[in-house]
Amino acid sequence: MRLLITGGAGCLGYSMVNRWLQAGHDILVVDNFATSSKDSLATIHNLQVMEGSVADYSWLEKTVKDFSPSHIIHAAASYKDPQAWGDDIDVNTRGTANVIKLADECGAKKIIYLQTALCYGHPLETPIPESHPLAPITAYGISKTAGERLLILGNTPWISLRLANIVAPRLSIGPIPTFYKRLKEGKSCFCSDTVRDFLDIDDFLDLLALCLESSNTPGIYNVSTGTGHSIRQVYDEVAAWLHSALPEPPLVPSAPDDIPSVVLDPSCANKIFGWKAKVTFPEMMAKMLHWYDQNGIKNIYSHLSVPDNSVQSRAAK
Repeated sequence: MRLLITGGAGCLGYSMVNRWLQAGHDILVVDNFATSSKDSLATIHNLQVMEGSVADYSWLEKTVKDFSPSHIIHAAASYKDPQAWGDDIDVNTRGTANVIKLADECGAKKIIYLQTALCYGHPLETPIPESHPLAPITAYGISKTAGERLLILGNTPWISLRLANIVAPRLSIGPIPTFYKRLKEGKSCFCSDTVRDFLDIDDFLDLLALCLESSNTPGIYNVSTGTGHSIRQVYDEVAAWLHSALPEPPLVPSAPDDIPSVVLDPSCANKIFGWKAKVTFPEMMAKMLHWYDQNGIKNIYSHLSVPDNSVQSRAAK
C-alpha cells in the first residue's frame, strides 16, 4: 500500500504513521504544521514528509504526483482559531476538494475522510445515528461537513468516519490535556456541563485498518464506544491521577457555540466491519495521563469561541 496521510504530523496522524510504517507500507505525509510540530516525525525512518497546505492544489499535485498513492487518509483540518473562518474554509473545504481531485487524477483506490461529530449540531437524539440531520454550528463543523459532502462528487471510492473524541499521544485539544496542564501547574478548573464519548487510539486504528482493507464498504460511519462521559468525570480521573488537592471545580453551563451532549451510535460500524471498541474509559485515561507524565504538554487548542478567562473549560469540547 502506498499511503498518503494529510495532516500526518498531528495527534492522529502520528499514530497512523507508526502503525502502517511498521506494517511495511510506503507513507507520504503532507502537513502545514499549524497545530503540530515538525519534530514529531523527525526521528521516524523511511518516512517522506512534505510541508505545505492541501489548500494549495498546485503544490499538492506537484508534491504527491510522483508518489502516486494507492490510498489516502485525509486527516488535515483547520481548527486553531475559531474566528478564522477563511482558514477553515481553505483547508477543510477547498483542501478536501483538492484531495478528491488529486485522488481521481492519481487513480487512488480509496479516500478515508476524518469527519467531526460536530457535524450533527445540537442532536435531536442520543446516541446519534448517521441518519441524523446535519446542522453544524461552528466554522470548523460547517467547513468539515461541506468537505464531506464533496466526496460524493469525485470518482474515487470513499469512506467518511465521523469521530468521537479520539484519545492518543500528543492530544492537544479537549478536556484531558486542559485539566492535566492546569492541575499540574496548581491552577483551578471548572467543568462545562457537557457529555462526550471518548475512544482510545488503538480501537480507532483497528477500525481504520478494516476500512483500508475493505473493498466494498463505502459510506459514512460513526466511530465511537457509544457511551458518553461527563466532563466532570474526565476531571475526576485527571485529579485522582495527579493526587490534586485543589477545591472541587464548579459546574458551568455549556457555551453558546458548544453542544451539551455528543454521543455517537457506532452500531453501523459494529455491524459492517465486525468492529467494537475494547479499551475501557479508565484504561484509556490511564494510558493518556501516563503519556503526559512522560512527555508533558505544550500547546492546547480549541475550535470554540470563548473569552480568554474561560478557555480552560471551553477547550473541553
